[in-house]
Amino acid sequence: MSEHQGQSAERPDGGPDGGPAEDRGAAHGLPAATVFDALGAEYERAFAGSAAHHASLDRLLEHLAPGSRVLDVGSGTGVPTARRLAGAGHRVVGVDVSPVMTALAARQVPDAEFRCGDIRELPWADGEFDAVCVYFSLLQMSRGEQSGLLGRLARAVRPGGRLAVATVPVDVADVSAVFMGQPVVVSSFGEEEFTSVVAGAGFAVEERHSVLFTPDHPAGAPEPHLFLHGRRI
Repeated sequence: MSEHQGQSAERPDGGPDGGPAEDRGAAHGLPAATVFDALGAEYERAFAGSAAHHASLDRLLEHLAPGSRVLDVGSGTGVPTARRLAGAGHRVVGVDVSPVMTALAARQVPDAEFRCGDIRELPWADGEFDAVCVYFSLLQMSRGEQSGLLGRLARAVRPGGRLAVATVPVDVADVSAVFMGQPVVVSSFGEEEFTSVVAGAGFAVEERHSVLFTPDHPAGAPEPHLFLHGRRI
């Protein structure tokens, strides 16, 4: 799993920065906030070295106008996503359900704004952002919640704005798992179905990249990662 998996049958924001952006309880798993409060910087160390994640950020940065306003969903510790974007001069708003992760991010990326909360409950104006990043921050949500959130995020991005999203493309629903020692419940989609879900939310998918990544952690095992880039229709 990654950024905020659990966000682990999928990576729990995404590389190191991310963690699930929501706080969903389950019979056999801990809420996302509890999981990522416990992991803290350990999560960043395990996932920050993902070359595919950095390559995805490179592609996103190529499409952003100077000073773009970017929403980072499941921002985790702020590394690498918010740090790369803010360092390039963009206005970053990061949202994460973990108070520990949010505090780490605020210290590590002082040029970005971070909010601790459930992304599903925060109000966003239509077209408020030029881009949205969702790196591995959906995995502790149900499939219906994932689809619904992607639709809301599409409305928060201006027409023509950009999307960068990553997940662990496995066909599972409400499956109990252990992620870096933490019990979690995860859901995800296979690669083709997830691509269709993103398109159905209102994004034209323009690029797709799949890799196998092994977290830098004693319990790390190879896991598939899917990165999509698209444009708000």
